Amino acid sequence: MSLAPNDLAWVRDLVRSRAAIVIEDGKEYLVESRLGALARTMGYDAVPALVTAARTNKDVEARVIEAMTINETSFFRDLHPFEGMRSTVVPDLLLSRARTKTLRVWSAASSSGQEPWSIAMLLHHEFPQLSTWDVKILATDLSSAMVERSRQGVYSQLEVNRGLPANFMLKYFEREGANFRIREELRRIVEFRAQNLVEPWPLQATRFDIVFIRNVLIYFDVPTKRAILERIHRILAPDGYLFLGGSETTIQIHEGFERVQSGRAVWYRVHRDRGDNAPKVGGRV
Repeated sequence: MSLAPNDLAWVRDLVRSRAAIVIEDGKEYLVESRLGALARTMGYDAVPALVTAARTNKDVEARVIEAMTINETSFFRDLHPFEGMRSTVVPDLLLSRARTKTLRVWSAASSSGQEPWSIAMLLHHEFPQLSTWDVKILATDLSSAMVERSRQGVYSQLEVNRGLPANFMLKYFEREGANFRIREELRRIVEFRAQNLVEPWPLQATRFDIVFIRNVLIYFDVPTKRAILERIHRILAPDGYLFLGGSETTIQIHEGFERVQSGRAVWYRVHRDRGDNAPKVGGRV
């Protein structure tokens, strides 16, 4: 059963107000598909019944919001950002952080966790000298269910076959029934938290060396993109690195960043003439 126009409008308004995600005209099928799956999971006979329940039940409302967020991901997705980290970004940080021996990475909108685990595998495999450093990777997502799943670090055969090099599967996963679990040596450096990007961030006392916020800004309107980039500008180290999705940019949205390309990898740096304007904060994840 299709959603009535007033129910569709309510879902659109809910997702925009709580998650800043804009459901454009022509994407009604996306609402029907995602909420249809949720309705079946929760035992409702149709999507309209689910929406009716969500209007009065905050728990159901939260599940609707989570269902409408984008959870598509894979290990080493798009590859080029990770190549840029291996060839340039981390070697540069090894030099610039040699005195403090600290490294802080944030993977925002991390979905089911493949991105932060990919970062952890890359750092561990390519840069063994980091074993003596204080390295922390913070991974956040709007969905509490995704955060918990990421924290468990358990993936199916299909998931580990998507983008994960065979030698990494052997080195960093252990068999658990029909699935594969991330080994403890990586778990020690990754922390998972629920975080809505459009709500206050409890990160203001942390300076991040690398921020991944990929394939999420495209779902926001320009004012929301600008506000999120301004927050990142405040917590990114003046010589830090920002990675966006392949179709995302800071250009004509936030003037505090400059685009850098190395090979096929692209990242953003704080403009040198604006770096001193960022708050001088410190702290630990």
